[in-house]
Amino acid sequence: MSSSGKVRLARGAFDALFDALHDDGRVVVGPTLKDGAIAYERLASAADLPAGWTDVQEAGRYRLERRGDEALFGYAVGPHAWKRFLHPPEVRLLRATRTDEGFEVDDAPPAAERLAFLGVRACDLAAIAIQDRVLLGGPYPDPIYRARREAALLVAVQCGTAGGTCFCVSMNTGPAVTGGADLTLTELLAPEHAFVVEASSPAGEAVLARLEARLGGALPAATEADRQAVDEVVARTAAQMGRTLEAPGRVPQALRETLEHPRWDDVAARCLTCANCTMVCPTCFCTQVTDTTDLTGDHAERWRRWDSCFTLEFTYLHGQSVRASARSRYRQWLTHKLSTWHDQFGTSGCVGCGRCITWCPVGIDITEEVRALLAPAAGGGGA
Repeated sequence: MSSSGKVRLARGAFDALFDALHDDGRVVVGPTLKDGAIAYERLASAADLPAGWTDVQEAGRYRLERRGDEALFGYAVGPHAWKRFLHPPEVRLLRATRTDEGFEVDDAPPAAERLAFLGVRACDLAAIAIQDRVLLGGPYPDPIYRARREAALLVAVQCGTAGGTCFCVSMNTGPAVTGGADLTLTELLAPEHAFVVEASSPAGEAVLARLEARLGGALPAATEADRQAVDEVVARTAAQMGRTLEAPGRVPQALRETLEHPRWDDVAARCLTCANCTMVCPTCFCTQVTDTTDLTGDHAERWRRWDSCFTLEFTYLHGQSVRASARSRYRQWLTHKLSTWHDQFGTSGCVGCGRCITWCPVGIDITEEVRALLAPAAGGGGA
């Protein structure tokens, strides 16, 4: 490895990275074309990557388009977040089987695969860090999340394309990768297609060493021109943000002062309470627990599944839902995400990925809603 820590990998040698990850006993998960979107799935080789494709995103709209090049990572973010692999949509917590002596209970967490996440963007690294605080912080860490998190290797990619709903610059979560990854790639398309690679952890350094062994020797050090090109990729993407969250530092307190603002009625009239925003959000973590049994009573299971504060059942207590109206449920989601999350976990619950805007069927825009709610405060009034 070069003394600068950054090396250059030719596009033609990119499959060797897959080989190095496989040599480490890892299953590679990364972007591929599926069902009209770029989704994170298991990959066998670089041929599975969405070469030459990009995504065009706006409020309530997503479509794929061909690029004018063969970029492997020339898109923003798709509908899936990495939490799908770390905090799975459903997982069995225990299984009980009747025996002659009573019940035999198996509550051991499922074995965690050694996964390598390929193509993690800065906003999603920030989201993983938030879920680390939520699910690993405090006296009762989630053993299922912990096992999966410890088994995962993160290969980040500097974002070279901002989507129409991205606003990571406003949230100070991107587009530059500043930490949290084991390896970081920057895709350069000119003068030739190549990648600048940097290891940021012992696990990343081990994979890079395997990569170089696969290629028969040390990779060439990144040149000064390469390093300048990396900076240009990040700067260009930062200038392409499709959205801006106004005055993010003022939002937590301002939202506390707007609980009766008429804008909540306006958004409730449009919101379908479908929970799409919470399903695609990379930081939402709410779940429900369900017990099931077979007809004989000899076998029972307890399952944990994703839930959402948009469902009536989420706050169902003593015969009724605490938040019966769409207004109250949307207000709970937005104020928790951008305000009271700070009180609980010390950060915002939003990383500016824009997924909630893109995948809302009616195109509700979190940045637009915040702008409307803050407008009275900006004028010196209250709500």
